[in-house]
Amino acid sequence: MKRKGPIRAGLQSRNAARFDPARAHRHGNTIAAPPLKWAGGKRWLVPNLARLWAAHSTRRYVEPFCGGLAAALALAPREALLNDLNPHLINFYVQVQRGLTVRIEMRNDEELFYRHRARFNHLVGKGKSQSSEAAQLFYFLNRTCFNGLCRFNRSGDFNVPFGRHRTINYATNFSNLSAVLRDWNFRSTDMASLQVEPDDFIYADPPYDVEFTTYSAGGFSWADQVRTAEWLAGHRGPVVLSNQATNRIVKLYRKLGFALRFLDAPRRISCNGDRTAAREVLAVKGLT
Repeated sequence: MKRKGPIRAGLQSRNAARFDPARAHRHGNTIAAPPLKWAGGKRWLVPNLARLWAAHSTRRYVEPFCGGLAAALALAPREALLNDLNPHLINFYVQVQRGLTVRIEMRNDEELFYRHRARFNHLVGKGKSQSSEAAQLFYFLNRTCFNGLCRFNRSGDFNVPFGRHRTINYATNFSNLSAVLRDWNFRSTDMASLQVEPDDFIYADPPYDVEFTTYSAGGFSWADQVRTAEWLAGHRGPVVLSNQATNRIVKLYRKLGFALRFLDAPRRISCNGDRTAAREVLAVKGLT
């Protein structure tokens, strides 16, 4: 696939700013780590994002699909608007902001896992999903389930099975992370409803361009991919956008005027035994 020139702001420039951990949020001498296991996490992409963010680090940072917070925690903006379609994920972050302590029983046990999963789904069904107990259960399920997946059936029930982990390190106190998240604003809404300012720096990592139907109640269709790209293209400030480099995604992003760069992701294409590194596209605009 032919590349469309280098991304502005020096993604490959020898003089580009390198990712500097000293600029990230710290508690003691350690950069705050994502508290959840999250499929499609972008920790591997942070050095590239950091180079693009460096010249804009005084701006407010906005993520319409914040997921596991790998990018936000590494870039450590002073002010952030972080959104995700998954309300249970956002409830967990909000509860951490409030000083969440996990008091439920946690161990790598199949019977306990299914008991806690049933309790979590009961709370969701009773309209009590935005509670401290629901956040504690969500954390336990995330750490204990298969591959850290987050999947819901059409009835809204979490349905990921028990994982096969040898050992699991559970956290019970999130006070360090609470201090980091304190001044960040969390939302769970459609991106078009976000109160975005013209000079905001937006990093968007929408669900991969696949048939995506189980992450949130409404799924994420090709029409959503197009709407997301068009919404971002209309933003007057800097935008960075990442996605799986499918032919139609590349064509869409180029049509909307993004500069593109292609990267090999650490994940592998394995549906047919293919171990080739998956290709991702990093699309940018408005960085100058």
